[in-house]
Amino acid sequence: MSDVRETITRVHHEEWARVVASLTKRFGDLDVAEEAAAEAFATAVERWPDVGVPPNPGAWLTTTANRKAIDRLRRENKRDDKHKEAQMSYDDPPEPLGVIDDERLRLIFTCCHPALSMETRVALTLRMVGGLTVPEIARAFLVQETAMGQRITRAKAKIKAARIPYRVPDTEDLPRRVSGVLTVLFIVFNEGYLATGPDTDPVRHELTSEAIRLTRLIRALMPDDGEVAGLLALMLLTEARRTARVSASGELVSLDEQDRGSWDAAMVAEGHRLVRERLAAGVAPGRYQILAAINAVHTSARDVRDTDWSQVVALYGQLVRVDPSPIVELNRAIAVAELDGPEVALATVDRLSEKLDGYHAFHATRADLLRRMGQSQQARAAYDKAIELAGNTAETAYLTRRRDQLAGPSKPS
Repeated sequence: MSDVRETITRVHHEEWARVVASLTKRFGDLDVAEEAAAEAFATAVERWPDVGVPPNPGAWLTTTANRKAIDRLRRENKRDDKHKEAQMSYDDPPEPLGVIDDERLRLIFTCCHPALSMETRVALTLRMVGGLTVPEIARAFLVQETAMGQRITRAKAKIKAARIPYRVPDTEDLPRRVSGVLTVLFIVFNEGYLATGPDTDPVRHELTSEAIRLTRLIRALMPDDGEVAGLLALMLLTEARRTARVSASGELVSLDEQDRGSWDAAMVAEGHRLVRERLAAGVAPGRYQILAAINAVHTSARDVRDTDWSQVVALYGQLVRVDPSPIVELNRAIAVAELDGPEVALATVDRLSEKLDGYHAFHATRADLLRRMGQSQQARAAYDKAIELAGNTAETAYLTRRRDQLAGPSKPS
């Protein structure tokens, strides 16, 4: 029984976006697609433990979801109109040569349409492409579940009312549309890289791998776009460390403590190659290219002691000019601590308190700097705040251990 349920979970991770995309193409309605896909998976949860997993789970789910969608349309007494719409989608003229025929890529461009706000694009993509539940997305946005559910519902209604096309944009439209898609993919990747939900796996490989796959597809569409290449390099250099990031006991392993021999050498090599290609292009880099270069410096060091921190600080300085956000300033301060000491870094970090007080990494950074300065009591309070705000189980375990290693009395429970 447990094996079947594990299989259902894995199939959901692998097939959700395919099923939703297939139904969206056929019926032209995200709401119908999502509901039918959810019903199909619910049916699988009910039946597969008794009858077994079908030989082709994806095909079974797609067929079942199509039946569910048709049943819904019949109930709504719109069968004829909807069937006409579905038939029209089948009769569409073929795409021009050079456009990638991938339904999930079409789905993500639909979810990332500029008519929607950025937060809505991310939420819709996480739901429709990533398959996250509304509670998981709500936690990622730090909002109530009902509010997030309403946001996603309104987004689907807007796509339907505005008749936003379900297709990859034309070649001339791609440059202005792709930046929004890259932002969404980066956030989807981050949700997999460090999952926000306390009831989810700390690292969600299905999300990181899907973000990488879709970024590869966009790179095939736009091979000369530096930021597409930069984002792909950044994802690869980050994903290469995945197996070393969580210990057997489920605790986050910091970069300086990771077994670098377990990193994926092929991913590291590909990421480094992409970074070198962008440097050779001689074009001013954007945000993702700089972030990829920073990761290239980290992954070039065989030991943390070999890290070129001056280069990391210089790259963060460049990034601050491109993306002057408090989170970038926080990350630069972490690198500065390695060069100039924790006291210098803490002065910068404390100036960010008003902007980042609700961000767990801010308090975790303060805690580490205070620990290194020997200020255990203040460090403990900062760790407590970071633990309170952190949603990732592995990160919470790591922060708890670091706090409990501090000298001095523990905080009463």
